[in-house]
Amino acid sequence: MTTPQILIFAILVAAVCLFLWGRLRHDVVALAALMACVAVGLVTPESAFLGFGHPAVITVACVLILSQGLQATGAVDWLARGVLPRNAGRLVSLLSLMCLGAALSGFMNNVGAMALLMPVAIQLSGRIDLTPGQVLMPLAFGTVLGGMTTLIGTPPNLIVSGFRAEAGLGPYRIFDFTPVGLAVAAVGVVFIALAASRLVPARKPSNLKGFETGAYLTELRVPDKSKAVGLTLNQFESEIEESGAQIVALVRNDLRINAPHRRYRIRSGDILVMEAEVEGLAEAVSVFDIHLEEKGSSQERDREAEASEAEASPSAGKSSALRKQAAAAAEGEAKDDAAAETGPDTELGPDDDLVLRELAVLPGSSIVGRSASDLRLRTRYGLNLLAVSRNGMAPKARLRTLKLRSGDLLLMQGPQVVVSEFVNETGCVPLGERELRIPDKRMALIAAAIMLCSVLLVTFGVLPAAPAFALGVLATMLFRTVPLQQIYTAIDWPVIVLLAALIPVAEAMQSTGAADLLARFLVDSIAQGNPVAALAVVLITTMFLSDVMNNAATAAVLCPIAIGIAATLDVNPDSFLMAVAIGASCAFLTPIGHQNNTLILGPGGFRFSDYWKLGLPLEALVVAVSLPLLLLVWPL
Repeated sequence: MTTPQILIFAILVAAVCLFLWGRLRHDVVALAALMACVAVGLVTPESAFLGFGHPAVITVACVLILSQGLQATGAVDWLARGVLPRNAGRLVSLLSLMCLGAALSGFMNNVGAMALLMPVAIQLSGRIDLTPGQVLMPLAFGTVLGGMTTLIGTPPNLIVSGFRAEAGLGPYRIFDFTPVGLAVAAVGVVFIALAASRLVPARKPSNLKGFETGAYLTELRVPDKSKAVGLTLNQFESEIEESGAQIVALVRNDLRINAPHRRYRIRSGDILVMEAEVEGLAEAVSVFDIHLEEKGSSQERDREAEASEAEASPSAGKSSALRKQAAAAAEGEAKDDAAAETGPDTELGPDDDLVLRELAVLPGSSIVGRSASDLRLRTRYGLNLLAVSRNGMAPKARLRTLKLRSGDLLLMQGPQVVVSEFVNETGCVPLGERELRIPDKRMALIAAAIMLCSVLLVTFGVLPAAPAFALGVLATMLFRTVPLQQIYTAIDWPVIVLLAALIPVAEAMQSTGAADLLARFLVDSIAQGNPVAALAVVLITTMFLSDVMNNAATAAVLCPIAIGIAATLDVNPDSFLMAVAIGASCAFLTPIGHQNNTLILGPGGFRFSDYWKLGLPLEALVVAVSLPLLLLVWPL
């Protein structure tokens, strides 16, 4: 064993011990390992940070942004309802989600499949009373398992096929991997669904920020084509029962009916006065395709526009941004309702994305005792009052005419700069940031189309994963499916540093010959000439190396060894090549073994040592199922 090999083994052992210890954050440990490699000369200073430009790192960052777009626009709400059974129990729901993920992974990049279903998994976790991580880890493992079922499911399969062709045996066909891979994936998915709730630690997501603010009172207008038309109020509430929302009043033909009978049938044009948490509002909007009623009557808007015109002079004393909003609003209020739905007809700058913010009304605020109509929020400020929360009470007035009180919580929509200046002018207090997602069907379709196009570019080989998903991020920025201010906050940077720092370390393990030395030692020492034992050692060794280095690199290292062992023992090389393919697709012990494991590290709130609790028995099961199948389908 050479000195570089001793050094890389020592650094890796130390890093793994620190990961398992858990006192230092994973990105700190990874960076320390990288710096140790630089210090002893295993990695050159010039190449130390090339990992940040590695396709795997770019792919993970871009996928996180595209996933945020699916969440923020509400695309995931429609996807979840269309795919998953609404009232199924925990086991059926987990099985449905993982089967979908595994099926998608067989015919598309499994990182893309994971990205597509991550938001669905997070939403599902709340419904089946599990933490996000207890659903994300099964989904990640399920998509990794699904990748082994076809030639195009995962890069290691393509690498194995390439080595077979170079050996003069010809490449594998697309479904040559299916007999063994599908059986292993099916058994693995069932095991995960049964064991996940007990073996996956219940962690709080590291990026979870929120607080309880009580129920909001809001108004929802029912359009002509809404699914709610014709339903009774009782049927409407039953459809969104899990959200805890309830109808407290109904406005029909400008007549408000308080506490309407549950048998009232909903008509087109009705305004439903609903009391619910923000998440409940989002569910009602997405399920029935109804709209938040942030507009007043046309007469009200005309009066507000006239008053705003009189006040839109520099002497009005407002800030420049607010004056600009007021003047533009007065000029544009005569336009059609479609243009008015997102606020006044203003020319927003590149950073003026519409945002949702919760504001608390202080006792000394200038808006106490005044309503949204009195304040002319739409025409004077360019803001929409979407909902009000008031100490568990259900006010009797319409939302636009409700007199605001100190202590009220307001859900406001408008450009970021205008919301901020409204806060400064009126004396309200913005609450800490949290995710407030009101589904937008048009933007959801755009976000879904962007993700689908990125995935198709990868699936059909038009572009590699990194540039394909980066192109998707560019489209996301152009179409504003994620506000520009949130593009970089959507990336889990500790995960990016972890992956970028360990890529040069893994390459050092390969370049020093340490990976090759370890594989040959295990095969020569343990197999001792027995073909079945040698097959088991190749499979287990591949699994182990995949857990600590890139799975594609693992396949590239082990394929020549597998072919050499088969030649030495004079047995069928396909058995050993397939063992490498399966082992390279089964990295379940660490967050760095596969990009899908890395993706869930932050959203699941996991520690480095959390993966092996489910991953170790799963890998043992894979070995137990795949070995006899390899001997049956690809006999020695």
